Amino acid sequence: MNSTSESKEREMQTPDEVRSVLRSEIAADEATVRARALRQARNRRIKVNLSRVLLGVVVIGGWQLFTQWGLVDPFFFGQPSGIVKQLGDWFQHGTTFGSIWTQIGVTMEEALLGFFYGVAAGIVLGILLGQVKFLADVIGPYIKIVNAIPRIVLGSIFFVWLGLGTPAKVLLASVLVFFVVFFNAFQGVREVDRVFVNNARVLGASRLQIVRHVVLPSALTWITASLHVAFGFAVIGAIVGEFLGAQQGLGLVISDAQNHFNPNGVFAAMLIIAVIALTAESGISFLEKKLLAWRPPSSTESAGL
Repeated sequence: MNSTSESKEREMQTPDEVRSVLRSEIAADEATVRARALRQARNRRIKVNLSRVLLGVVVIGGWQLFTQWGLVDPFFFGQPSGIVKQLGDWFQHGTTFGSIWTQIGVTMEEALLGFFYGVAAGIVLGILLGQVKFLADVIGPYIKIVNAIPRIVLGSIFFVWLGLGTPAKVLLASVLVFFVVFFNAFQGVREVDRVFVNNARVLGASRLQIVRHVVLPSALTWITASLHVAFGFAVIGAIVGEFLGAQQGLGLVISDAQNHFNPNGVFAAMLIIAVIALTAESGISFLEKKLLAWRPPSSTESAGL
């Protein structure tokens, strides 16, 4: 009966009124679907965060209990309570080499400088070799050779050249970052749709304009994806450099804790590095969203991952 009455009412309406009613119904349906999707995404984020907290509680709580029960030797594996105590001691009284904030600042300076230099060099050279095939054929084998050299060997060479100061550690971090960004930028340029490039040439664009307006935006997805890994390599380069030789830094703190058989100190420094890495990851993700705001969201992003 209701459907019959509604159809009679629509027959009595003018075409404009019918279209208006249909638009309002469609808008209401879209709003309902959007609200349901937002609610599902919010519920999923809550479940994910709760699961993360639960996993952390299980791992850390089990670690603490196993060491207290004697199933795991705290002399070799440390204790979560001992790690917290070590962190409190560092932040209150400092380390053997000075304030813990100074050690964090030194490592962060080396990692950030290495990150920026490595990213800049990787993007420039990756785009250049991706655009000029002759240069790629000439320089490509040498890049592969240098990439195959163990980083610890490169670090030793850098320390012979530059001494034990900051430049050697920055250079080591830059090298680690460079190869990650370079190969992504190079492949991103090679994956650019040639139709877009040819259309730009037909419209009279110069090579520089093509690179700026076609190649770089197309390769930006590859480049930004590499930044997430690149910052971790920058921190690794700084830490390894401090292991090889330094007067300050988290790498030196870890090395000192290792030499004194202090696993709590090693894990405490690792926890600080993890916090730094997660903070940087959030910043890089924010930058990626800003740079790639034009890109439609992927299925994983739509799901809230």
